[in-house]
Amino acid sequence: MTSAPIYTLKVNQYAYGGEGIGRLPDGRAVFVPFVLAGEEVRLRLAEQKRGYARAELLEVLTPAPERIPPRCVHFGVCGGCHYQHLPYENQLAVKAGILRDQLERIGKLTDPPVHPTVPSPEAFNYRNHVQFDLTHEGSLGYHQERSQKVLAIRECHLPEPVLNQIWPQLDFEAEPGFQRVGLRQGADGDVLLVLESEDISPPAITVEDLPVSVVHLSPAGSLVLAGSETLIMEVLGRTFQVSAGSFFQVNTHQAEQLVEHILETIPTYQILDSSSTLVDAYCGVGLFSAFLAARVGRLIGVESNSNACEDFVVNLDEFDNVELYEAPLEAVLPGMDIYPQVILVDPPRAGIDRAALDGLLGLNPPLIVYVSCDPATLGRDARRLAAGGYELAQVTPFDMFPQTYHIESISFWTKIN
Repeated sequence: MTSAPIYTLKVNQYAYGGEGIGRLPDGRAVFVPFVLAGEEVRLRLAEQKRGYARAELLEVLTPAPERIPPRCVHFGVCGGCHYQHLPYENQLAVKAGILRDQLERIGKLTDPPVHPTVPSPEAFNYRNHVQFDLTHEGSLGYHQERSQKVLAIRECHLPEPVLNQIWPQLDFEAEPGFQRVGLRQGADGDVLLVLESEDISPPAITVEDLPVSVVHLSPAGSLVLAGSETLIMEVLGRTFQVSAGSFFQVNTHQAEQLVEHILETIPTYQILDSSSTLVDAYCGVGLFSAFLAARVGRLIGVESNSNACEDFVVNLDEFDNVELYEAPLEAVLPGMDIYPQVILVDPPRAGIDRAALDGLLGLNPPLIVYVSCDPATLGRDARRLAAGGYELAQVTPFDMFPQTYHIESISFWTKIN
């Protein structure tokens, strides 16, 4: 059996996904994890394609001047963090550069107006929600870098302190179909433990000594095992009900900065007033709708997740000018007979469904606000928006996930007359 080739080369730039890029002698790009631009490294090829390769880092021969010791003992094996070896201010610059690259290379935009990355108030211990996979022995862990193998962990520096006190006390038996364990902390310190499995029977767990509610999510739906199925989250002094099966931003402080940025920027386009219509697509539990409803005559939320829709109804109950469609966006937008001034979209990592984007363009709003958590799918959708007659006015990256490669951003698209 032939051993994998080993090379020594220089890392030239950063790639989306947490890797650095170098060039092999044959000219192919090679993607290497846990390296910094400018470093000379020794690597072993792990995967080879016609146009590129992926490699395992063996040794950093010439470290970059900015390299720092990582905080976590699992860094370099665990796939959860990617930049702990890079000072935080450098992480912000790297992410802005990657966002620009994705918009230029995938979106085919020339000199996109990318603003500096808005930093997270906390570079560590910022997550109000953390999810663990299980080893075969039932230990909590995360997937290893580019692997389906679960690494049992003994520390993690991303969850909020209360969650870091609780998760090491959890003990499970390995059971077939038991897939994932989640912990979410609310504004009042309450904690929700979410067990996900393929089996409709909940896994065995004892939480008598832990101050948590427990919910089991399975194909049969949601089953409350202890306490409450919902948590109360707070953003800018406003509370939100969030169910176990609903999405909510994992970095509460950055969620506040997202909302503030939208509230401050939309008025600069001078298109909203008390008679305006705004569509909040992929509205979730109503994070943005709750702050925008009072500024428009009509707000229409669209969301396919039934749990989130139930939360939305509770969170927006005080407003008489709010409507909610519980359906996929692509099933709703094409049939809407409305003329919205603004459409705000906050899609999942997969970006906007093509049929949904066609429906969005068909409504021809003067302004589109795109909240993205994936610059690659934003780049793809940017190309479609530009082809549909929209111009990127500005885009601001927000560091929702420090130490990781993930990049949140808000872009504003104006209709070209």
